Amino acid sequence: MKFPVEIHASASEYWEHYRETVAAAASRVDTAALERAADLLIGLFSSGRTLYVCGNGGSASISNHLLCDFAKGIQTDTTLKPKVVSLSSHLELITAIGNDLEFAEIFAYQLQTFASAGDALLTISASGNSENIVRAVEWARGNGLATIAMTGFEGGRSAALADVNLHVPAKNYGIVEDVHQSIMHVFAQYLRMRLMEPGLVAKRHF
Repeated sequence: MKFPVEIHASASEYWEHYRETVAAAASRVDTAALERAADLLIGLFSSGRTLYVCGNGGSASISNHLLCDFAKGIQTDTTLKPKVVSLSSHLELITAIGNDLEFAEIFAYQLQTFASAGDALLTISASGNSENIVRAVEWARGNGLATIAMTGFEGGRSAALADVNLHVPAKNYGIVEDVHQSIMHVFAQYLRMRLMEPGLVAKRHF
């Protein structure tokens, strides 16, 4: 779904149509894929393996936010200690790789340095076609990492490459990113809730 397709007369009218489009896009996310991704994450963290996550621009901020909500949030009131690395947060290393090698290698090079077979990669890309994202997924697949891709628009190459694709069928960067952020929050809160003592759930803020 493309939005907007015409000039809106007011901010309130734009808001009304924007939130309707967010809701429509969110309702079309594949729930079976959501379950597969959640199960993959639970298995990964339970076995002490590491989740690597990356994105560009606004998706980089979601990547860093995911690190915060997973590493701190999930282990609150649980015995699980998620190991999460945001490949978008290492500014000095990113600029060194981009300057000395090429920008398309900024995530794959980090995976090559840090990751091991049995770990997992989660990429966040509205287009799904960013070269540095695609190369990271390709490297992960070739080296024994499970892969989850959050995508929008047409899904792009990363959607086709990943083991699990969480696709947001919208053609607006803000809307895709809003739904990606919501999916991230769902994973962080669901994994925490699933591992908490039942009596604590109603007493805690999520």
